[in-house]
Amino acid sequence: MSGTHPRNGFWLDPRTKLFLILICVLSAMCAPSLVYQFALVVLVALLGACFGKWRYVVKGVCFYALVCVLTVWIMAELSGTLRTMFIAFLGLFHKVYACGMLAGIILTTTRVNEFLSAMHRLRAPKKLVIPLAVMLRYMPTIQEDWRYIKDAMRMRDVSPTPRGFLAHPAMCIECIYVPLLMAASKAADELSIAAITRGIENPQPRTCLVQIRCGARDWVAMAAAVAFLIVENGVRGGMIG
Repeated sequence: MSGTHPRNGFWLDPRTKLFLILICVLSAMCAPSLVYQFALVVLVALLGACFGKWRYVVKGVCFYALVCVLTVWIMAELSGTLRTMFIAFLGLFHKVYACGMLAGIILTTTRVNEFLSAMHRLRAPKKLVIPLAVMLRYMPTIQEDWRYIKDAMRMRDVSPTPRGFLAHPAMCIECIYVPLLMAASKAADELSIAAITRGIENPQPRTCLVQIRCGARDWVAMAAAVAFLIVENGVRGGMIG
């Protein structure tokens, strides 16, 4: 059953989000320069702003801008082995940053029931759908546990920052990282059991109260992503030629 369930704010079809991730990966791989990498991050930030993730995207763009400044400085000032080492690390960082930023937006804006209904329409195999559905609930659960652990450890003057780890490594491992690993293992088991209990392995067609379909926003988002990839490849081809 598909109905018209009210949605608040900006919404995209889960299939559109998967397509955007694919185009983002291709764009990051084919980016001819740092300028296009930064433009890709800005486009991802605009998408996040449409979803209302203002704080997330502002922090993400500002941090990436600092990394870009650091990269330019390293390329201009350093030389030899040290320069090669930093450029190799930062090159990998630039390739994955936009994709990771987009993945974070998608994980926090996609509901499991919408995702499952969209994957059912794509006739995706359950061996692929079930792990992805569990992951959509796993990451927010771990983030929530992480906040609870940090708040509890502040009472014992234990900080999870690099400075706190260097000052009290044994205390950080015992009071923060060990509880986090235990919570992560427990959350994985509980989410798997909950998914099976709700019939995620049921071979019958799924029902959803939300109407899953591609609208004008989906087509505009996909067209913008493809246009950016085409322009990027055109510039790259011109540089190679």
